[in-house]
Amino acid sequence: MIMNLDSVLLPRKKFIFHYKNVRWARGRNETYLCFVVKRRVGPNTLTFDFGHLRNRNGCHVELLFLRYLGALCPGLWGSGGTGEKRLSYSITWFCSWSPCANCSVRLSQFLSQTPNLRLRIFVSRLYFCDLEDSREREGLRMLKKAGVQITVMSYKDFFYCWRTFVASKQSHFKAWEELHQNSVRLARKLNRILQPYEAEDLRDAFKLLGL
Repeated sequence: MIMNLDSVLLPRKKFIFHYKNVRWARGRNETYLCFVVKRRVGPNTLTFDFGHLRNRNGCHVELLFLRYLGALCPGLWGSGGTGEKRLSYSITWFCSWSPCANCSVRLSQFLSQTPNLRLRIFVSRLYFCDLEDSREREGLRMLKKAGVQITVMSYKDFFYCWRTFVASKQSHFKAWEELHQNSVRLARKLNRILQPYEAEDLRDAFKLLGL
C-alpha cells in the first residue's frame, strides 16, 4: 500500500455520508476516490494495491491520483531503455462523484498517450449532468470514447467498498433507504448520456411526436 496517501481505510460515517447516492447531495463538496491498482508480473499473476484519496488544496481528486501514478504503477512508462517493454496496469476507481468536464478532458488526453493503462470508473452520483447540453455530459462521453468503462455503483459495489476501503470493524454493510432505486435511476440516466447522439435525437423526435 502507498502509505503516504490518505489513511488507508475510511471511517464508516465518512464513507456513508460521501458515497450515499441521494438525489439531493447537500454539503458533499468533496469527491472521494477509492482505487484498486492491478499489475501483471507474470503470465498468470497479478499484484495489486489499494487506497483512497480526496480533493486537496483545490486539486480535483482525479488529477491528484495521476500525481501518484509513478509510485502506484512502476514501469508504466518504462525507464527509457532501448526496446524495454512497458508494464500493463488495470485501475478501478470508486468515486463519490463522476468527473467534472475538465477532469474528463485531462483523463482522456492522458489515456490516449498511455495505451498500457486501462481505467474503470464506478460512480455513486452524477456531477452536474441534469442539463442536456452540460459540459459534464460531454466529458463522460469523451471518457467512454477514450476506452473508459463508466458505471453507476450498485449495492454490490457499495458492499465491496465497505469490505475493502472502510474501517468497518467487521460490521455489516446496511443499505440506506432507496439505495437500489437511486442506483437504478442514475444508471438509466448515465446510459442515456452515453448513448450516441443519433439515438438521443431519435428519442427526442419520438417524444415530440407523442410516440
